Amino acid sequence: MPDNYSIADLPYKIAVLCYLYDEDGRLLLLHRNKEPNFDKYSPIGGKLEASIGESPHACAIREIHEESGVVVEPNDIRLSGMLAETAFEGATHWLIFLYEVTRTVSVSEITSMEIDEGTLEWVAIDEIMSRNIPNTDRDIIWPLVKQHRGGFFAVDIDCSKQPYTWEVKEEWKSTDV
Repeated sequence: MPDNYSIADLPYKIAVLCYLYDEDGRLLLLHRNKEPNFDKYSPIGGKLEASIGESPHACAIREIHEESGVVVEPNDIRLSGMLAETAFEGATHWLIFLYEVTRTVSVSEITSMEIDEGTLEWVAIDEIMSRNIPNTDRDIIWPLVKQHRGGFFAVDIDCSKQPYTWEVKEEWKSTDV
């Protein structure tokens, strides 16, 4: 490998999305006040700190704490999905790891509902589709997350085409949830 190799030269940005559920089965969503996805609702998450060699698992734990104040142990989260998004908004490729917190999160664990990136809200599962969520979340990601809770899926999304296309590459569903 050349000495001048940099992860910044790779075609993907790497991130995590984290799904936290409360005792009433509601999902914690961030009503974003910044790009990407300004004024839309999305799970908490963020970019992996590749410059320090951060793993997706460590990134999820960090992002959960930074954005909600919730402290999770490594065995409190599990990889529940992986998506590769080609040409998002015509500019960026994303590799996104989805993590589900496997324990119930108490509403009292949230340190502040107002954070730099927007407002956190607990949203009932049956209300999520009525919120302003990104199109790929509405059409692809959220339905897969619901179908595979406790399981796993991997999906490729190609945003270079209009309409965008997707293909589930791998999946298994839990019988325990």
